[in-house]
Amino acid sequence: MSDNPSKLKIALVVAFYMVAALIMVFVNKAVLNSSPNLPLLMLLIQFIIAVICLHLSAIFSSKIEIPRQLMSLEKFKQLAPILIVNVVGLTFNTLCLRGVDASFFQIARGLVLPLTIAVQAIDAKTAPPIPVLAAAATVTVGFFLGIAPAPASEAAATSSGSGAVALVWGALSSLMTAVHAVLIKRSLPYVDNSAIQLAYWTNATAALMLLPFVFFNGEVASVWVGLGYGQFIDPIAAGVSHPGAVITPPKWDWQTFVFGCLVTGVVGFLLCVAGLLSIKITSPVTHMFSSACRSVLQTLLGVWIFHDILNVNRVSSITVILGGSMYYTWVKAKDTAASQAHRQYPKDDVEQGLLMQPRVSNDDADSSVTMFEAPDDDEPKHENR
Repeated sequence: MSDNPSKLKIALVVAFYMVAALIMVFVNKAVLNSSPNLPLLMLLIQFIIAVICLHLSAIFSSKIEIPRQLMSLEKFKQLAPILIVNVVGLTFNTLCLRGVDASFFQIARGLVLPLTIAVQAIDAKTAPPIPVLAAAATVTVGFFLGIAPAPASEAAATSSGSGAVALVWGALSSLMTAVHAVLIKRSLPYVDNSAIQLAYWTNATAALMLLPFVFFNGEVASVWVGLGYGQFIDPIAAGVSHPGAVITPPKWDWQTFVFGCLVTGVVGFLLCVAGLLSIKITSPVTHMFSSACRSVLQTLLGVWIFHDILNVNRVSSITVILGGSMYYTWVKAKDTAASQAHRQYPKDDVEQGLLMQPRVSNDDADSSVTMFEAPDDDEPKHENR
């Protein structure tokens, strides 16, 4: 049998990836719209589901090896940077999605590619080649096109879906994504170069880290009140004009929240699996073009489902960002083709397929589940790290 995947298999993998990514964005957005005061609880549930899915995968597949012992204090210290950056970045990502339209989300996080190039260049102490800088500059221009003030006739319609605070969350999330890509290389040796074990620890510890903040942020109390078991006292009204003023909160749509969290938790895990399949079966260019198609669909579905408003700035921004991203993909694919040609890995080697094949696009922000892919292998290596 030929080692080359059939066109049908490639098409199915691409479709699987696109559908999973779109479901993640829109169901997450629906959950955040129905329960905007519960972003951390939503993330917590998704992390827990990811850990459960990893355990179930280990039961049914011997290729999935998860840790059998508790994390030691020494290993926690070694992995602390990536564990913290992971949970902080995904929190910023969720807050960004809560504050912007679904169609504007990809613009709000449009600095992922330029920041990733910059952070990796600083880490490698090497200037990126001119074509890579050109791609980064193009994407950056696209980002600023999207956040530029709209004409007066369109400003009122679009301002509610692109708030300044949400843009800050998006920029910080993009920076965390860039730092995360560098930290993966430094963290893998501490888990025997096992991407599966690193994914397990990041999801498990993220759940533990988020748990106290869910309480401190008042989200457990919000659930309690939303279910009708308590009342909310407005501190301003209670201390100023109406002592002890009790506010009756709007009825909480808990069904959307619970069902949405379950769906995104499972689909987020499947999205990571789809990403791994995409690495193994499709080419980087194919993956990038499928991502571009997904971005267009995401924009159109955002208009249809959530009645997002598109203006010239947003359409131009998405077009320029996609153009710069595809150009970057083409440049990196050319650079890595020669070095990858002589590498042969067993088809069923999950760890090798995950760790050693470079991915030249970064559009996994839709998933709160943390799995890992290899950073580009063409950067200079420093033996003293």
